[in-house]
Amino acid sequence: MSSQVALGVPAQASVLLRSVGLAALLWGAGFARPAVASEVTAAQKPGEDARELGRPGKPVPLALEVGYEGLPPGKAQPLRVKAGQSYYINQIDLREVVKSTRDEGVDGLRRTGRFAQLPWHGLKQADEEPILLANADGTFTRRRFYRQAQWMEQLSIITVLPVDGWGRPTGRPILLNIGRGDRRLPTDAFFIRRLRAVQTTADCKSVSDCSTARNFTEEALVEVRNARTGAMSFTLTRNTRALRLFWTMRPGADFYTIPIEQEDKPAYAYGASVDIKALTPPRPNGTYAAGSNITFQLTLRDGAGKRLHPQGSLPTYKEYTSGRVESGIQYYRAFFEPTTTYYLRKHRERMLMTQIIGPAHKIQPIRSIVDLDAFFGADDVQTVGTIERDGVFAQFQTFPPANDLFGGAFFPEKGGWDAAVSDTWTYTLPANAEPGTYLVTVKGRRVYLGEDIPFSKTINIQVESARPTQPDLTTGPCNSCHSDGGELVKVLHANDNRAGCNACHAPLGFELEGPIAVRTHFIHSRSGRYDSPLQQCDKCHLTAESLERTSKAACLSCHKSYPDSHVQQFGPIESMYVGGGRESFQQCTDSCHKTHPGSNL
Repeated sequence: MSSQVALGVPAQASVLLRSVGLAALLWGAGFARPAVASEVTAAQKPGEDARELGRPGKPVPLALEVGYEGLPPGKAQPLRVKAGQSYYINQIDLREVVKSTRDEGVDGLRRTGRFAQLPWHGLKQADEEPILLANADGTFTRRRFYRQAQWMEQLSIITVLPVDGWGRPTGRPILLNIGRGDRRLPTDAFFIRRLRAVQTTADCKSVSDCSTARNFTEEALVEVRNARTGAMSFTLTRNTRALRLFWTMRPGADFYTIPIEQEDKPAYAYGASVDIKALTPPRPNGTYAAGSNITFQLTLRDGAGKRLHPQGSLPTYKEYTSGRVESGIQYYRAFFEPTTTYYLRKHRERMLMTQIIGPAHKIQPIRSIVDLDAFFGADDVQTVGTIERDGVFAQFQTFPPANDLFGGAFFPEKGGWDAAVSDTWTYTLPANAEPGTYLVTVKGRRVYLGEDIPFSKTINIQVESARPTQPDLTTGPCNSCHSDGGELVKVLHANDNRAGCNACHAPLGFELEGPIAVRTHFIHSRSGRYDSPLQQCDKCHLTAESLERTSKAACLSCHKSYPDSHVQQFGPIESMYVGGGRESFQQCTDSCHKTHPGSNL
């Protein structure tokens, strides 16, 4: 008997056999349990053709979600898809929510709802983080993150079964091995796997005192995405009215039902792309002068090249939040679905944003903090890096501009969410801009008829010199791990040009964990599925020098503790991301920690 079986943990083979058996039973019997009106849309019409339609083009990545969009736990919005299209499951987001007036961790989830029936043994609090920005009523928010419950860690299978209006199968079951928590295996159906529980306390007296709090939200989350190469494709028949989801963590139970609505002639095609054009012409030699104002224009298109917006404008934020943007353009949505790096649906934040950074040969992390007040000013563009202070020039702009986007949230009487949104913006080069190549990037996300995908593009401009310069990155290559569905061109912002990241990823006063180094350290150290020993820094870092700038943010984004001598000198750890507060990006010393034990550098 294997140690897994002896401990009561199902072995991989037994889980796979159990799931295959369930799928065979559902498919072979020709029916599932009868559907009810609240779960499935109208039954098929008499005489409707149940044959599969043609499969035009490549399969489209399909995103499934339950428990979002303000619906009760366990309920899903109808999933609208294009009729006759071939698909594969690329993303699943499942969410269960319980409210409480007392601090009980996530025990409410163990008593109520679908997740109450799951195995919770082994659950532990893994991390905790306060939100530095006060709530509107002067209170503060704290989040606690829980892991290691059996349902989070054990290997399990999700089966997706298409059914008609009576609950009868209309196609083959789709078996998705979502893997296990402590390792990544070739048999996994998805590159990213994040299962956890979160407690949010919304009325703390201060950043560090929640003793009088009475407003608690408990969430159980299943997030798997980025299908591995060779994902099973399928086409929904005309009479398909829902997708049923079964999970081996709750064997024999119909876990979720997602209603299906099919469109014959949607207004747009699947896919997404962005074009960037400099409207301000360069000088005859192809360069821009230092101090120039350069206006750019973006164009968002579907996979067939059709515009997603009129030339000259983008949807207003109010149009977006009211569901009136049929083209699938997405904007920042963390006002309604709070997010945090790694633990809480960061992929659903969906910011549309642009940046400029340069010169390329001086690209490096930006450690100067951008305060929230900068988002409320008159300028649409925020300057986040200067040569004098940061060693590199960088600006960014959100769409809508931050003064309307964030200003509209904090000062709704000013009408920022109603303001017109242009598809143009202007960057201003500094008067002392150094010669070289500057990178201009746009990144965003499109959600359309079941497809939820990122997109990005970077173009280069030359400043003061026609001679291109190249970034000298101190980390890489990421593709030694990020492959087989996890390529950088597919995950995150679909941006495989890592030089075009640091301007957007400056630390924000309300989100200090912005820098790429912080997020990379944190995600890889917490996931349990990183392919190499964490102490082997040479798996990512290319030079010993790249390890030598010690700071709280650099070290404590990976390490969860440090010696008492450090506590006495630098204070206790206050942030799971950066260790402390605004001081976390300051270099601690230039005489200690010249290397890392086991780094191979």
